[in-house]
Amino acid sequence: MSAEPLASKYAGGDSRSDEELAWLERRVGRVHLQQRLGIERDWEGHVFGQGLNFFHIENWYSAHSVIANALRITGLYGRGRRNALDVRLNENQLELKDLPDAFDGFRILHISDLHLDMDPDLVHALIAAVRVVEYDICVLTGDYRARTFGSDTAAMETLAGVRIHLNTQVYGVLGNHDTIKMVRMLEDMDVSVLMNEAVAIERNGARICLAGIDDAHYFRVDNIEKAAEAVPPGVVSILLSHTPETYRQAAHADFNVMLCGHTHGGQICLPGGRPVIYDARCPRSLASGPWRYHDLIGYTSRGCGCSIVPVRLNCPPEITIHHLRRR
Repeated sequence: MSAEPLASKYAGGDSRSDEELAWLERRVGRVHLQQRLGIERDWEGHVFGQGLNFFHIENWYSAHSVIANALRITGLYGRGRRNALDVRLNENQLELKDLPDAFDGFRILHISDLHLDMDPDLVHALIAAVRVVEYDICVLTGDYRARTFGSDTAAMETLAGVRIHLNTQVYGVLGNHDTIKMVRMLEDMDVSVLMNEAVAIERNGARICLAGIDDAHYFRVDNIEKAAEAVPPGVVSILLSHTPETYRQAAHADFNVMLCGHTHGGQICLPGGRPVIYDARCPRSLASGPWRYHDLIGYTSRGCGCSIVPVRLNCPPEITIHHLRRR
């Protein structure tokens, strides 16, 4: 294996220092970092190829103006913009037979797909929504910036402003719009990023495990096996994944719950919430809201931000409180 310093391969032209890359190597390991950085360099921003889907419409920027203009012609753009700022609070019950009594009623605030640098008005709607809810921990399931490449400064600065209003421990994973170079900035703002890892959450002498995987949709650097190995047998486990596309692997790795996003619920839907399209290779029933696969209980957030165009139709943005219940 090459012993060439990672900094000499990946730091050129980047504002981040060699020391930051060295920190990342210590944080996630040389192989994971080298894979992620290499795939980002080779593939980020491509319209065709790489990832679970061959075609990536979010990277076809000429399509963005076509969609926006089509919505303006039909008179739906203005309504869609207003809908995109109407962040709803949803509540979801997670009934688990092996849940310790100490965690009965435990509340998880789930926020996904922020894309914070797409619409400067979204942050105010999001802060207003999170300030009035009560929860025990918060989880973020990826996609912090709007584009899949380029600067992440605006998204990270905006997220830091949101983090101030999240009054508990926050855990997160990366999505297909995120670079691994965000990890240090996220952890500097006290967001614990789970990179194919698991941590114990303790309460009154009892514990559950929270695991998280790196992006499985585009960069495909997820490792459920590594995350699952850190979960003791018999302990209730919750997996954070940016995309629901890893549902089969999660179920057969014996995770009890999977929280994810990525699909935006379709973002532009027919009346009744049926997605026109959704960017995920999984059954339509997994594209939004609660679902189940074998013994795995899942929830796919519609997200609170927008992709491609800052518009939502028949698919309001959401934050979700998951209530853990002993069955």
